[in-house]
Amino acid sequence: RATLALTKLANSITIKMPCWDALLDALIAASQCTVSDGIVSAMFRVKTRSEENRTNMANHPRLLETLAQLCLRTKDAETEAAEKAAFKDCENATKAIAHLANEPINHKLICNKQILAALVHGSSLAGQAGMVTRDAAILALERMAMEHSNRPMMARYPGMLVSIAQATEREMNEELNGIPASSVTGQPRLAKPLLMSLLVAM
Repeated sequence: RATLALTKLANSITIKMPCWDALLDALIAASQCTVSDGIVSAMFRVKTRSEENRTNMANHPRLLETLAQLCLRTKDAETEAAEKAAFKDCENATKAIAHLANEPINHKLICNKQILAALVHGSSLAGQAGMVTRDAAILALERMAMEHSNRPMMARYPGMLVSIAQATEREMNEELNGIPASSVTGQPRLAKPLLMSLLVAM
């Protein structure tokens, strides 16, 4: 109930208010609750949609770390209900990272080991349940790779090239089967050019 009340309150708080930083701190603390059923991660996603929030949020202490932890929560789910909630958290947090990556000034800041671990994990999720998360992770990586100085670190990160190669294969299979790129998530096929840009950077 406290988490639900917090997120309802959060809807009314903007970056221009003096309580903005306190809100982010409260959301970070609330994210540690594993029974929030995606409510807190959804609020991170909603707040990062706003362009004016993105630089501030990317620089807020422990926020990127929290998003990464939410992405990786699917590894620890032990029951079907926990897995469903973890997948929702992972999807919301990955979308939030992708929103932050839409801001060029954030590209170097968010290219750290925790975020890369989260995005490699998200881009590697199997099955229909992970489809939206996979696309969001590839989108975030593609945006981060626009900063050329990020590419060597990204290319050398464990599992990175394998996960993007798998995404490239999925996209090629969709194309061969005549499935439009925008049919599911509305996202163009980004994996192949991303893979090529990282291979060149090695």
